[in-house]
Amino acid sequence: MNPSPSDASDAVPGLDAVACARWLGLPRQNSPWLHEEVAGRMVERLQWFREPPTSWLHWEPVLGGLQAHARLRAALPQAGCQVWSRDLAGALAATREPAPRSWNPLRRSRWVEPLAADPQRPVQMLWANMGLHAEPQPQHLIARWHAHIATGGFLMFACLGPDSLQELRSVWAAEGWPAPTHGFTDMHDWGDMLVHGGFAEPVMDMERLELTYGSAVGLVGELRGFGRNLSAGRFAACRGRGWRDRMLAAIEAHGPRTADGRLRLTVEIVYGHAFKAAPRPARGDATVPLDTLREQLRQRRG
Repeated sequence: MNPSPSDASDAVPGLDAVACARWLGLPRQNSPWLHEEVAGRMVERLQWFREPPTSWLHWEPVLGGLQAHARLRAALPQAGCQVWSRDLAGALAATREPAPRSWNPLRRSRWVEPLAADPQRPVQMLWANMGLHAEPQPQHLIARWHAHIATGGFLMFACLGPDSLQELRSVWAAEGWPAPTHGFTDMHDWGDMLVHGGFAEPVMDMERLELTYGSAVGLVGELRGFGRNLSAGRFAACRGRGWRDRMLAAIEAHGPRTADGRLRLTVEIVYGHAFKAAPRPARGDATVPLDTLREQLRQRRG
């Protein structure tokens, strides 16, 4: 699906491309609640655009949020929908609207099923939620997104930012362990990559969410649904039960807590959107006669 790591010039330092492929390629039937929450906040941002898109593409909808997909279909009932996923058959089945109990010809337009993404059918909006931070070759992916969007259309995405899981990073550092996750990209760098990828007028912003947990077991269990440690510097072998016990004990002992004693975890969400502008016309070569140049030089000297 992507070039091999050795072919990539935009590989993210410290990110294990093989681990990324395994995580992103896991079969999924449900979307993590955090991803649904972020996608819901993205849906609210659609009101910023004066003209709603008449066609859109959902990139990895199960990872990004199936409930949000349904909200988008309801908000854009006349817009043609496409889907891209590593598990295309599963994604198409998951995003298919269930047939109503009684057939009504007036509702027939609602029976239109999503189509597989095709660059030959560019869309006015590409929607990509909570996947970009796990992409080992982001510039390559941004270029692929650009190819799927029609001129004048736009991209909307969200991903984790660099302040995410900072409490766990502190605990791991205090214990002398390798980082619990790879470093996440800053929103300003995402904006630069969008411009480099051919997008115009990128708008980036972020917000921090504070999650709280009653125990380290609950915290770690929920994190497993959000992602994996994709750092190339993580422990190379399998961990045993003793390691898990030490990890949970370290979080319980050193993890920051709220005033009522619950474990605290920060998640930074980076939001971005950008437009696909019309390509700039290439500048033609200018031809100036040699005699004209000589005459201009004489005038300057004189």
